[in-house]
Amino acid sequence: MQYVIAYIGALVAFLVIDLIWIGVVAKGYYFKVLEPIIAQPMRLHIAAIFYAIYLVGVLYFAVRPALAEPELAGALKVAALNGALFGFFCYATYDLTNWATLQDWPTSISFIDIPWGTVLTATCAVAGTAAVKLILKE
Repeated sequence: MQYVIAYIGALVAFLVIDLIWIGVVAKGYYFKVLEPIIAQPMRLHIAAIFYAIYLVGVLYFAVRPALAEPELAGALKVAALNGALFGFFCYATYDLTNWATLQDWPTSISFIDIPWGTVLTATCAVAGTAAVKLILKE
């Protein structure tokens, strides 16, 4: 049950925060520099598959070790650190691979996207961990 709660907590945080980022905060810049290579129409079902798989990784690499911590504060620190590392490595892999292999990949996107993925993933790992600790009183 704890992993279902963690998944839902992390998913809600991820969707809300990432949709605000993509749809409001960075929308103008991202779409301006990526317009030549954005799929039309966008393949939202593929994005949904990404979210589903990525959050399993967040649970495994960040939330699961955090839940082993008995104190809430310690658990949140573990979740934040492991989530940040997981996010950094995943987003760096994506962005640096695109930079290396795509003719027109905008370099500036990588410098924005890697820190964004790091913070986003840490936040979602904390949200998933907090949901379990607070709901189940663990």
